Amino acid sequence: MTAAATVRRPPQQDRARQTQGRLLDVAGELLAEVGIERISTNMIAARAGLTPPALYRYFGDKYAVIEALGRRLTERQNAVLDAWLARHAPAGIGGMADHIGDLLIENAAVTRAEPGAVWILRALHASPQLVHIRLESHRHVTDRLTDACAVHLAGADRDALWSRLRLAVELGFAADEMLYEEDRVSADVVLAEVAAMLRSALLDLTGKA
Repeated sequence: MTAAATVRRPPQQDRARQTQGRLLDVAGELLAEVGIERISTNMIAARAGLTPPALYRYFGDKYAVIEALGRRLTERQNAVLDAWLARHAPAGIGGMADHIGDLLIENAAVTRAEPGAVWILRALHASPQLVHIRLESHRHVTDRLTDACAVHLAGADRDALWSRLRLAVELGFAADEMLYEEDRVSADVVLAEVAAMLRSALLDLTGKA
């Protein structure tokens, strides 16, 4: 397709996307300031310079805003995973195992760059309306890792492989989330130790741990 033939979004769609992104950025900042219980759609609209009815064109209530924040965060984390797999999956399970620390560090960096990340993560754990987002994300990561490993494990039981990797995924995310609250440990040390555990878990799949 030529550049001239490329379909462009109408300007109003671009403005809508920009407005929605602005609302999410503001909501993330407010979450960090006031927490889940106190944040409100009125507060978000006022900080963003919009009226509440304007906000309701995009989000029905504050939980819809937090859900969108959660989905944006997990999409950015998934992009980190996709780039990491593109670099290291072709080298096999050993290649992925040797670079699992890079994935943990890169995922932590993109998470910390997200406005209000710690409160988004807490909401994804604590709110019944939002738990499914975290579960879907962790299952997606497990699916992608299972696909990448299964190619190199002829005859492997896919369900057993998925189950083992699902636990590894949970460990990686849990360690990173712990670092938001626990200040008596070194982030570098924690990520390095978890990387060593996950490296062994991956190599164990090949019998080379």
